[in-house]
Amino acid sequence: MNPMDAIVPVVLPTMTWGNPASEKTALMVHGLGSSAATCWRVMEALASDGYCAVAPDLRGHGSAPRTTRYRIADFAADISELSPPRGGSWDVVIGHSIGAASAVVAQSQKPSWAKQLVLLDPALHIDDVTRGEVSTNQRLGHSVHDVPAIKQLHPHWHPQDVEVKVQAHRSASLWALEQAVADNSPWDVTAHAEELSIPTVALCGEESLGSMFFGDQVSHLTASLENFHYEVIAGAGHSPHRDKPQETLAALRALLP
Repeated sequence: MNPMDAIVPVVLPTMTWGNPASEKTALMVHGLGSSAATCWRVMEALASDGYCAVAPDLRGHGSAPRTTRYRIADFAADISELSPPRGGSWDVVIGHSIGAASAVVAQSQKPSWAKQLVLLDPALHIDDVTRGEVSTNQRLGHSVHDVPAIKQLHPHWHPQDVEVKVQAHRSASLWALEQAVADNSPWDVTAHAEELSIPTVALCGEESLGSMFFGDQVSHLTASLENFHYEVIAGAGHSPHRDKPQETLAALRALLP
């Protein structure tokens, strides 16, 4: 193996909502250009339901270590080292966008890591045109978009979602955001998704509003996996938990024991 291909995990900083001694546990993995803090609404809701809810900053984001490489496999290696405070498996792991892709890879490689996956508009496979759009959006988010700009782009977002999203983009490494696109060429973890054996649900936005998971991708996994469920959150785009939080939380709670 080329030494440069080796995966070197880093220890991720985390935020916790709820009682660390709770028997029920949840982990949420944010998307590109976000942070643990951007998971606040889902984590707070689960904590109110009795979960110990944990969210990390991914490598290159927030106060997490900076590294030389940002492949989905690297993100996956980092999060797979996270375990509930009392040990064992996470009752549910929730991932958004590249965080969902990373959770899929982590679970496929460590089948005891989680008991259930919830994928919020997962970026499992995107083409080169979309990769270019993602890169452009990350540069804008890091260097251009401020609170008024995000409010204009997402007028229905909660004020705190706007605030923490701007903070998250600013606190991330721009180089890391760019490399997360460059290092994932091709960007495709479908083969890992095909290996999943635990209940897996995709809660997604509408294709016309910017969803990254629709059409053939959905059909393929529905045919490939026995325990796979797909649901569209009406009126949501790529960030269902911010675009339509109440509807997303209702769908999420309906899935959990």
